[in-house]
Amino acid sequence: METDSAKPHINCILLIDDDLAGNAFHIIIIKNSGVCKHVKTANNGRKALEYILKSEESSESFPKPDLIYLDINMPGMNGFEFLDEYKKLDTKYSEQSAIIMLSTSLNPEDKKRALEVKEVVGFQNKPLTEESLKETIKKHF
Repeated sequence: METDSAKPHINCILLIDDDLAGNAFHIIIIKNSGVCKHVKTANNGRKALEYILKSEESSESFPKPDLIYLDINMPGMNGFEFLDEYKKLDTKYSEQSAIIMLSTSLNPEDKKRALEVKEVVGFQNKPLTEESLKETIKKHF
């Protein structure tokens, strides 16, 4: 069954990455794809957790993320530390979100470790492409 590409498939994508230029590029890819209504960013794991907790209080300013793209290497709290804390959250914060590790890491151990976390549904190398984004949406939503 074909879907209407003019209609967003999900409400919000959260990019968790400290690379501002990469985030700007990924925002353009996401917006051009038309797959979601909102794109939000957090430059480290701690800020992402704060965002997610606020999403329960104010869904207009902080829409709950349906899809999270998570970088591994970030200052303050890296991707794996974020996952450790994310797993401790009440399910009302995390039950609807799919997490994709989006990284420049070529280390096979990083991919293996990421995919061992049940909340992580995929591992992709940067940069995000419109094709990979649409495949992710089709597969998980």
